[in-house]
Amino acid sequence: MAKVRVYELAKEFGVESKVVMAKLQELGEFVRSASSTIEAPVVRKLTDAFQAGSGGGRAAGKPAAPRKAAPVKPSPSVSP
Repeated sequence: MAKVRVYELAKEFGVESKVVMAKLQELGEFVRSASSTIEAPVVRKLTDAFQAGSGGGRAAGKPAAPRKAAPVKPSPSVSP
């Protein structure tokens, strides 16, 4: 596998480049920008981290169901 740019991986994962760069820093890898390239072992480590993170909870990109608003009670009108 050749070197891969950070922004290409971000597009593949369906997230912003900032998210991938933050995850790389979390994993102890240094990248300067989204145009930086990363080696194959780092790509594998990053892919594993994203797959492990997306395993629980809601799927990314799937919005939560909207909540129903509480019914509004009319305020009693006071007649003088």
